[in-house]
Amino acid sequence: MTPDHSINPLLMKRWSPRAFANTPIDPSEINKIFEAARWAASSFNEQPWRFVYAHKGDQAYDRLMESINPFNQSWTSSAPLLILGVVKDDFSHNGSANRHASYDLGAAVANMSIQAAEADIYFHQMAGFDPKKAAELIGIPEGYTPVVMIAAGYIGDAYALPENLRERENAPRERKAVSDFAFGGEFKKDN
Repeated sequence: MTPDHSINPLLMKRWSPRAFANTPIDPSEINKIFEAARWAASSFNEQPWRFVYAHKGDQAYDRLMESINPFNQSWTSSAPLLILGVVKDDFSHNGSANRHASYDLGAAVANMSIQAAEADIYFHQMAGFDPKKAAELIGIPEGYTPVVMIAAGYIGDAYALPENLRERENAPRERKAVSDFAFGGEFKKDN
């Protein structure tokens, strides 16, 4: 797939594979990925994101894996790194609810995924996990909400995936046309 308009090549490189190589990610690359999150925009510069990450083989990795649904576990277990994205629910400066926290976390993860792509590291973000179970297993206190689980690693062999996922892994990427979601001056409903 090629873009309809010229964009930064890293945006095209970003992809969400399910097949990961059994290659650990160098700590310096992990630091760069989290540094990219640090530079994301956020409401009131709150930076409400928090990340718990764990390497394959660590007890924390096993606890994170335990909160992932069975379908996602079938392919996630090959990822060398799991990252749980969490938001702080309230603003620090006044204690009121931060209704933009998840949006800000999304901006941070977008930065992270582009930084990762530069190093040939790929993210697969998941909603398919139990946030309450993850919070309990990792010890996340009240006032913080798990939002996203991310499998991260280098691209692996699609044929190592369960058979039902191989075709999907190798299928061409599809994207909506810009005209389907960007409207000049007037909103248009989906058909």
